[in-house]
Amino acid sequence: MEETPQHTPVLLERTLELLAPGIERIAATGIVPVLIDGTLGLGGHSEAMLSRFPDARLVGIDRDTSALELSRARLAPFGDRFIGVHAVYDEIGEIAAEHAPDGVAGILLDLGVSSMQLDLAERGFAYSKDAPLDMRMDTTRGITAAEIIAEYSEFELRRIFQEYGEEKLAGRYARKIVQRRAERPFTRSADFVQLIADATPAAVQRAGHPAKRVFQALRIEVNGELAALEAAVPAALDSLAIGGRIVVLAYQSLEDRIVKQELQRRSSSTAPAGLPVELPEHRPEFSLLVRGAGRATEQEMAENPRATPVRLRAAERLRIPERGSERRSDSRSDSRPDARSTDSARGRRPARPPRPERAS
Repeated sequence: MEETPQHTPVLLERTLELLAPGIERIAATGIVPVLIDGTLGLGGHSEAMLSRFPDARLVGIDRDTSALELSRARLAPFGDRFIGVHAVYDEIGEIAAEHAPDGVAGILLDLGVSSMQLDLAERGFAYSKDAPLDMRMDTTRGITAAEIIAEYSEFELRRIFQEYGEEKLAGRYARKIVQRRAERPFTRSADFVQLIADATPAAVQRAGHPAKRVFQALRIEVNGELAALEAAVPAALDSLAIGGRIVVLAYQSLEDRIVKQELQRRSSSTAPAGLPVELPEHRPEFSLLVRGAGRATEQEMAENPRATPVRLRAAERLRIPERGSERRSDSRSDSRPDARSTDSARGRRPARPPRPERAS
């Protein structure tokens, strides 16, 4: 295995500044503030939060057992102020109820693939490094990218390249993959990347490597990332105490759209159109803390290129609705078919990996 890469947390100071008022407010009530880092990774953000907020405890969630082991070692000096949990972040509601029954003071979701996963070639996330076509964030379970490439139909490959990679050449790539795999399977990334490069017309002008969007799509499908995020954001919001804050860092448009829509929904009045007075139960549950999406400064992008695409969104909880008086989070997508049900109807194995057993 290669040497573990050094991780530079993205938008660190801005994140700490946004979380601070929520932590201070909870601490002022005499309750020990609890923070949740829903995407622990190598623990850079968590280490900074534990250092900056010495009265707080922090629960770190990660599905990657390798990252969890490294972050536990890194954060061991903080003793029982840190708890690491092996889980996917869409379980944040259950985890918060267990560790912060009075409500969470602050939540961070730093989305996408981690620096360690990108930098360790054997994980298969980087199209620039030859490796087995794995791409699982939790290497102990679930379907691999190689299995998807080998088993999905041309229609399904085209669908995920279009939906998750926003790839204009999705149909062409899917057709070429199916043709080639009939001769021999794809097992390593270099072979697969070469096919994508060969299938890309020379006249097509594109920014970045031709395999970039295809790899993004495969990674999202392997790990069920968007389905997890759609469940995680409302669950995280529901877990916050009044005055508690959430910060979300997204690195591509599909993730950012999910976060933006849920924050806008929860920070808007539910009063029916034409109602002359806004009743208390119609008032927004949350207040947005950043106008639009926050971006890294030119200096940070120069020092940490991985901060270049980041979009930061943040909100503070204003009130907790009475049970039954407000639309609930689980009703937000009633009109949208469930991805796992759709997979089953198509007769295809769902890509979402089995849930890891939670271990603190």
